[in-house]
Amino acid sequence: MARIDQKEFYQDNYDTFGISACGVAWNSEQSQKRRFSAILSCLGDVRNDTLVDAGCGFGDFYLYLKEKNNLPKTYIGLDLCEPMVKEAKVRTGCKIVKCDILRQTIPLADWYVASGSMNVLTRLETQVFIQRCFEKSRKGFVFNLLEGKECEGTFSYWKTHEMKKFCQTLGVKVEIKEGYIDGDFTVVLSS
Repeated sequence: MARIDQKEFYQDNYDTFGISACGVAWNSEQSQKRRFSAILSCLGDVRNDTLVDAGCGFGDFYLYLKEKNNLPKTYIGLDLCEPMVKEAKVRTGCKIVKCDILRQTIPLADWYVASGSMNVLTRLETQVFIQRCFEKSRKGFVFNLLEGKECEGTFSYWKTHEMKKFCQTLGVKVEIKEGYIDGDFTVVLSS
């Protein structure tokens, strides 16, 4: 059973906060950019790569990469929320697809990234999301999660050792990056 209705959750955030970091459920643009910085430090130079942003929101990660002069050869954004898909198309000029990553076909790419995309999923949904994205990545999948003890409520929390244990069942190399922001960690999966 779903933790919450994702479409409704993100639509409500969009209606309340508009096109902003809060509109995609981050506390601030500063915290959003710290997470992007952590992801980018794990990716390195992506200028010759294809990259899929799974749960791209308004295309903010693409704009961050542009700001850092590190745009991928091809960027594709996937998102469930129609207003975010429309806005991301305008803001990035890239291919942005309305897609349910848990249930629909997703494209093959060198890298997959996800920032905050799994924060309202159940544990099982999170595991399926991770497996599906990694299977479609040639080089790897970099994503962040909220760190903490799992509890009732809107958001899903993971302990780093729990996530590492799950990811190791996929037969992949797992690296975890911490310390860039309280209550958050980034995972790098590679073959």
